[in-house]
Amino acid sequence: MNKCRKLGFAVAACGASITALHLINKKIAKTATQKDITANSDELVYEWKFGKVAYTKSGKGSPVLLLHDLSPEASSYEWKRIKKALAENHTVYTIDLLGCGHSEKPDIIYTIYMYTQLLNDFILNVINKRVDIITSKDSSTIALMSAISNPLAYDNIVLINPQSPMDAKKGPDHYSRYRKCMLNIPVIGTFIYNMCVRRDFFERDFTSKNFYNKHYINKEWLEAFNETAHIGGAKAKYVYLSKDCGYTTAEISRAVKTLNKISIINGKENASGKDIAQQFLNINPTISTYQVTNSKLLPQLEQPLELNKILKKILK
Repeated sequence: MNKCRKLGFAVAACGASITALHLINKKIAKTATQKDITANSDELVYEWKFGKVAYTKSGKGSPVLLLHDLSPEASSYEWKRIKKALAENHTVYTIDLLGCGHSEKPDIIYTIYMYTQLLNDFILNVINKRVDIITSKDSSTIALMSAISNPLAYDNIVLINPQSPMDAKKGPDHYSRYRKCMLNIPVIGTFIYNMCVRRDFFERDFTSKNFYNKHYINKEWLEAFNETAHIGGAKAKYVYLSKDCGYTTAEISRAVKTLNKISIINGKENASGKDIAQQFLNINPTISTYQVTNSKLLPQLEQPLELNKILKKILK
């Protein structure tokens, strides 16, 4: 076999492999999103400068903004079990961060600075009042940096299982640009992303990290998180890329030290919860801390009644 024929076979094999990966990617996205679990008939759209942002509004009273975790599988769906109770006394806003959930997912590098702009613009143009903000996990950094840049827009800042100040400032490492390049390769990068956000990985995290009682996990929650990670197909990977490569970080110590009315709520069974709360207290001893029993990282789904009691006390 001459060199030209060998090269032809190699190109054909490569093309067939790429085609196969493309079909696999399409199948994964279609299968994950076919139930449309996270669809919301009350969804509204905020036309922001970098893309359309999905949000909801319910209830009546002083405004409360609920901010989901910063990850590709997260969305405002995670607040579904506490939103109604909060709406009895507050105007409750939930938002899908740009790149997440049902918001647009532009091909950009997502940074805390960008999300700070989004949050402050949303409060100014949509809510137009001073707000209480409640965050989940890594979105705590977004809220803190937004509040320090515009303190008059925020009242109570409630951080549920927040990212530690040490982890919040860890920027890109030596290999970040290589991971970024790999994930940005058409078809192949999408396949890598799909392998990193597989349903069985979410199920493992649900039973080992997110929930205290694995027997209490609702199958719909697992399907919803898996669906959210694949809405938009390939477009869903850009938040994952930005977070994995260390672009969604910030030094939050000044914000923690300066801001008033910060409260931290941890799942009592979250092994690192006490240590993280202590890191915050070392910076600002005036921070209030609370624990939700029989829960880990998602008390808003696992223990909504107890969490609502704590929130009612904080927001009164």
